[in-house]
Amino acid sequence: MAERAGGMETLLLGIDAACAPVLSELLDRGAEIPTLRELLMEGASGPLESQIPPWTASAWPSMFTGTNPGKHGIFSFLAFEGYDWDVVNASHCREPPLWELLDGRGLSSVVVNVPVTHPPQPFSGALLPGYTAPEDPEGHPEGITADVRAEIGDYRVYPRHEGASDAGREEMIGNYRELLTMRGEAFRYLADRFAPEFGFLQFQVTDSVFHERPGDGEAMQAVYEAVDEELRETLEACEPATVIVASDHGIGRYEGYEFRANEFLRAAGYVATKRGGEKGMPAWGPLRDGESSGEDEPAILERTMALAAKAGVTSQRVGRVVDRLGLTDLVLEVVPQGMVRAGTEQVDFPNSRAYMRERIELGIRINLAGREPAGLVPESEYEAVREDLVTRLRNAHTPDGEPVFERVAPREEFFEGPAAEEAVDIVTVPNEFDQFLSATLTGETFGPPTEPWNHKREGIVAARGAAIDALAPSEIESRSGTGSDRAPGTGEAEGMIDGIENAHLFDIAPTVLATLSLPSAERMDGTALPVVGSVGEERYASADRGERVATDDSAVESRLSDLGYIE
Repeated sequence: MAERAGGMETLLLGIDAACAPVLSELLDRGAEIPTLRELLMEGASGPLESQIPPWTASAWPSMFTGTNPGKHGIFSFLAFEGYDWDVVNASHCREPPLWELLDGRGLSSVVVNVPVTHPPQPFSGALLPGYTAPEDPEGHPEGITADVRAEIGDYRVYPRHEGASDAGREEMIGNYRELLTMRGEAFRYLADRFAPEFGFLQFQVTDSVFHERPGDGEAMQAVYEAVDEELRETLEACEPATVIVASDHGIGRYEGYEFRANEFLRAAGYVATKRGGEKGMPAWGPLRDGESSGEDEPAILERTMALAAKAGVTSQRVGRVVDRLGLTDLVLEVVPQGMVRAGTEQVDFPNSRAYMRERIELGIRINLAGREPAGLVPESEYEAVREDLVTRLRNAHTPDGEPVFERVAPREEFFEGPAAEEAVDIVTVPNEFDQFLSATLTGETFGPPTEPWNHKREGIVAARGAAIDALAPSEIESRSGTGSDRAPGTGEAEGMIDGIENAHLFDIAPTVLATLSLPSAERMDGTALPVVGSVGEERYASADRGERVATDDSAVESRLSDLGYIE
């Protein structure tokens, strides 16, 4: 890699949930996003296909390791040990991220706000963790979070409001802007202090605003305009030779149905249920925005609800009654979160033959003997049970007669690697990602989507700069291939997004390495995008994470619940 007088070599800008439909809506609204527009139009850009499952906690590790979840081992926001669970963190990731690979080649990095990076491993440079980290996270090097706060005045991982019900609209927008400013200021301070060859700055609020303010175009516009300002200041301050913009997935409106997989499986005789109790999967149910009691032991109301649940009065049933009476808003204000959870009807995992553990995994897990602590399905019956479930799910149709799924298949068709057995046994891909999957039990298989906006499969990627300009446009076109079955964009964004086709999330890590004149790791599942010259493959040192570290942070769980990631 040639020496430069100043500035970093490669800057990766992560914009969670960015996609062509969102950009088109922003442009239609007259949003001021000149920096992002220039990045898309001046370089090569195109749609970026996400993985399965296309959700933050699994997709960002896939991006920064270049491997599928079967190799890096993170399939969701939750990690399972038997029937128990915890929120994932960096110790669950079995593959080394880009910054550790670069450290092995003598290059330094600054990484800010990337999800699932806490607790960090040592490397040359600095890291401030992102999503799933605690509010006061351990960064790298030791004491760096305090240094950043002393320099810029404050730094937070999450917005000040705990959830959509905890703040007014203007307050929430102000909190988003504050958070985005912190991201940019922290990154620029660290880049100036550590002078890295590689920088990675991620913005998460571009996703959160759709979960917390669905359909609020003004809030979306305010968020993206604030992001654009931080992009401008960061590019001016850091002067990167090459810039890559990438999103982990897209986002859009859900106009189909909510499909409650465990109700479907209960009707088929696979799922057994129980009521009440403090153990088992998180199941906040329809009243999940209620406040938690914050106590280690159940409060009186929670104990009462748990007893009522054992008698058959669950929060789902209560929820349906209060909704019919028009009292939902009142109940949300006064019912403690713990009471709702204690009273929720839950899947009885040990006594079920198959179940959906949680919706983000996009699939069904079989309670296999010898693998699960109380497995009921003998290994000799595994394939027959799986085949039966695949057939049933493929034949599932909405009340309108549309298929619920566009694809139902064994996990081997999606995941490969030493962690693949930790995945669901059957992967269920919603039809056009317009059907909302849910693991909750409500007594009915179909209903309206709990969230009107959620993740879609297609994000965006853009690249410009020294490593990109080395190829002529004709060469880019010839190497990018033709015949993609994915539209390059919609509306005004279509003219902005051009030059890259058939790009996949797994391609980002090898592309970053190629911009630094480094070969990709041979175990990566992606390849360098055709807008950069390939440097081949080599073996890199594997990751040694040691023992997994427990997250066990109720505040993190609460935030994920508020965003709909934990039901």
